[in-house]
Amino acid sequence: MAFDGSIPGAYQQYMVPLLFRPYARDLAARLTADRPARVLETAAGTGAVTRELAAVLPGSTGIVSTDLSGPMIELAAASHTGRPVDFRQADALDLSFPDGSFDAVVCQFGAMFFPDKPRAFAEARRVLRPGGVLLFNVWDHIAANEFAATAAATVAALVPEDPPDFMARIPYGYHDHVAIARDVGAGGFEAPRIESVEARSRAGSAVEVATAFCHGTPMRDEIEARPGISLAEATDAVASAIEQRFGGGPVVGAMRAHVVTAVR
Repeated sequence: MAFDGSIPGAYQQYMVPLLFRPYARDLAARLTADRPARVLETAAGTGAVTRELAAVLPGSTGIVSTDLSGPMIELAAASHTGRPVDFRQADALDLSFPDGSFDAVVCQFGAMFFPDKPRAFAEARRVLRPGGVLLFNVWDHIAANEFAATAAATVAALVPEDPPDFMARIPYGYHDHVAIARDVGAGGFEAPRIESVEARSRAGSAVEVATAFCHGTPMRDEIEARPGISLAEATDAVASAIEQRFGGGPVVGAMRAHVVTAVR
C-alpha cells in the first residue's frame, strides 16, 4: 500500500474535489472557535485540510502539515499558495515534536491507515498541551458511501477469484464507534465525541469518479497486480457502472463520515 508514482497526482486532481474537500472544510471550521496558536496536521496527504486551515485560521496561527509519504507531502507543499505553512515528512506514530507543543492535532481520513492506532493517538496526545484537542475523521461503512461502494464492487466483480478488497478493508474499514473510542482511550484520552456527518460527492462525469478510485488510490496497485485485467479495463468498467447507477453528465452520490473529537 503506497501513495507514490502517479497516485499522488491523480489523488490531488480527482479524489480531493470528489471526496475530501467538503470534509476538509468541516474540520477546519470546527477549529475556528478555539483559535489555536499552533496546529499539527498528520497524514495530510496532498494538503486538502492544510489549505482550508490556512484559509480560515488567523494568520498568527502556526500550521505544521505532515505526511508519512514523501511524494504526497511534497505535492502538498508545491501546490500550496498563500500564507506560510511548515510542510514536513513525518510518521504519525513517531512524531519528532516536543511534548505539549500544539493546541490541536488534526487528521483527515488518515487514522484508518495507522498500523498501530492507539500509538498514533498517544503520540497526538503527547504533543498536545493540556486542554488541546485531537480532531479527526474516518469514513463510515463503504455501503454508506455510494461512489466508493460502486467502484469497489465493480472492480471486485472483474476478478471474482481474487477480488481486490483495499477500499472496504482499509479506507472504509475503520467505522465502528466502539472500536474507535477504545483506540482513542488506549491512547490516553477520555471518551471522545463521535458524530456522523453526511455530505454529497460531486463529479463532472462518471469517468472522473472512475479515474479517482482506479488511479488515485492504492486500489490501482491491486488492479495492476491481477493478471487478466488492465487498469484501463477496470476504469472503463467503473465508469460504466457509475453512469448506469447515477446517470450521464454530472453525477452526485451520498457519502458519510464520522468526526471524532478528544480533549487532552
